[in-house]
Amino acid sequence: MSSDEPAPQIVWLRRDLRLADQPALHAAAQAGPVIPVYVLDDDRPGSRTFGGAHRWWLHHSLHSLGKAFAAEGSALVLRRGDAVQVLVGIAQESGATAIHAIRHYEPWWRDAEEELVGALDGLASNADDDACRLCLHDGNYLLPPGTALTGSGNPYKIFTPFSKTVLEQFPPRNTLPQPDSIAAPDVWPESDDLSDWNLLPTKPDWARAMAEFWQIGEAAAHERLRHFEDDVARYDDRRNLPSEDGTSRMSPHLHWGEISPVQVWHAMKGRRGQGWATFEKELIWRDFAQNLIYQFPRYPEESYRDDFDRSLWRNPDRGHRIEADLEAWKRGQTGYPIVDAGMRQLWALGWMHNRVRMITASFLIKHLLIDWRHGERWFWDTLVDGDYASNGCNWQWVAGTGVDANMFPRIMAPLSQSEKFAAAEYIREWVPELAELPDDQIHDPDDEHRPADYPAKLIGHREARERALRAYRKMKED
Repeated sequence: MSSDEPAPQIVWLRRDLRLADQPALHAAAQAGPVIPVYVLDDDRPGSRTFGGAHRWWLHHSLHSLGKAFAAEGSALVLRRGDAVQVLVGIAQESGATAIHAIRHYEPWWRDAEEELVGALDGLASNADDDACRLCLHDGNYLLPPGTALTGSGNPYKIFTPFSKTVLEQFPPRNTLPQPDSIAAPDVWPESDDLSDWNLLPTKPDWARAMAEFWQIGEAAAHERLRHFEDDVARYDDRRNLPSEDGTSRMSPHLHWGEISPVQVWHAMKGRRGQGWATFEKELIWRDFAQNLIYQFPRYPEESYRDDFDRSLWRNPDRGHRIEADLEAWKRGQTGYPIVDAGMRQLWALGWMHNRVRMITASFLIKHLLIDWRHGERWFWDTLVDGDYASNGCNWQWVAGTGVDANMFPRIMAPLSQSEKFAAAEYIREWVPELAELPDDQIHDPDDEHRPADYPAKLIGHREARERALRAYRKMKED
């Protein structure tokens, strides 16, 4: 490479797997030849390494992204190992003068960004040529965490004033187009073969229903957005009805960064009505969750409210009966049709209807009195959209343990919720043992109508409610 030629620019990809509205890629493409790199780092996240559903989606998303780069005359470099070491090695090997990346707020990625800066500074002190530097960009949220602040300059802890401030600061930044061209380096670094990572299940292949249900990648994300644009006016009315396809189903695409929330916002900004206003608030909730882990990095691991100690919960590690209750919940064998339908949908599709997520979470926490962290971990392992911030934020909201949360004594009644939100067809789809029951029985089959192959309730609703309230009062007294 002559001194007149621009030096290569590395783009470090994580949960930002797209070409359009990709600020790191946009900046790199303007500066020189681009080396896009994805590093599968299973050690740095510790216990938060990807679960099986994550890995399934990641395989297909990387496959799609690799094809998109190839269509532009570029390539996606895949490496496995410690992200910092891999990136420093590629920088040295290629002569890159910058590593561009979109900021991530999970604590392990914040640590990695800081460590990478230190490693590059160490190289710079010994370098004769231009040193490589880390260039971080904002691009995964409507507003960067730390933007919406209270009048005293502090981050918000409550969603409602946070949301109001975000709305006052709108519109968000403009979207960036896909680069007109992505120049290739003279020499490509070596790349792993995606199939060698073994991200897909084989024995058994439990993802067949997921493969039929989902289309994955940047093009699929925009196709899904176009579909939702036609339905957003009815979103507020239909989003709570599990038997209807009234949700956006955008969450996995947003989680993996196949589309940005800014792109979604600008596509919808001319809409009027409660449907879009409600969905806009849910986009802002994603920002709020990031705002919380920015303040409290271990928020998905630790209850925010100190008065909620582990004495409230029936710990599955303390007895076979409690462990069996947890396993019955995971398998969709609780005897509560709406709960079982949700848990079976989760296992089959790696996704669950949002209203049913709240019902199933509340059931585990308050009916079974099992620590919310067990449920949060199961969702992390089984959701294709399992997000460190959003998942932890939502579970703490349901448990009443969070900084902004529902009160614990407000105990959701799953049986009446099922009837209220017309979940009969949803139950028939996911709990086939009950498919022949009429609507007046399917939500809560009595002994006469409950099929022999469908389990009895783990605990009655009234008994569970009274037990939860007793445990809560005792905890408060202690």
